[in-house]
Amino acid sequence: MVQKAKILLVDDRPENLLALEAILSALDQTLVRASSGEEALKALLTDDFAVILLDVQMPGMDGFETAAHIKRRERTRDIPIIFLTAINHGPHHTFRGYAAGAVDYISKPFDPWVLRAKVSVFVELYMKNCKLREQAALLRLQLEGGGEGGHGKETAGLLAELSARLAAVEEQAEALSKQLDDDSADAAAVATAAHLERKLTGLRRALDALEPGTGAAPSLPTQS
Repeated sequence: MVQKAKILLVDDRPENLLALEAILSALDQTLVRASSGEEALKALLTDDFAVILLDVQMPGMDGFETAAHIKRRERTRDIPIIFLTAINHGPHHTFRGYAAGAVDYISKPFDPWVLRAKVSVFVELYMKNCKLREQAALLRLQLEGGGEGGHGKETAGLLAELSARLAAVEEQAEALSKQLDDDSADAAAVATAAHLERKLTGLRRALDALEPGTGAAPSLPTQS
């Protein structure tokens, strides 16, 4: 059974959390609530998340401060953050969100279809990333155990399959980048493209390190 991805919803208002759950329930993933920045950071200590939806205006630790803590942690710094805000103070306020590490910045009220589509992209990438890492770990174990005879052929076949799957993801990312260029993408799209490129580069390096004759086993990239 395919394990579901976890999505962290952070908002101090219960009605906003309920609305987010209603919008994202169609994705059929695990939705985790946090009513404060402190509660969000606690959840991030033990669980891995595909994406974080983070309200900007919260009492105590606001969204910007929460994001800063998330980005300082090795375990969580690569998790995509989508800021949600009920206010719009212009480009400077939006820039502050991107500077805090957000991949997107959405003003309320937002289009439920748009939000769901944005979140689904990061969920899909997370699931593909997990699958590739699992396959890379399996191949590494097989290579470390020695690949003589039939085992060597099996390992080579798995390595080729993994490379082909990663190449397909890279091709999709390249097509997305071209589309963003054609649409004169804003800062959110640029940040998202940069995030994807960084993670795919890490996966490709890990895969290349699995090739016979490369020496030590590779260190696999962390989840994004």
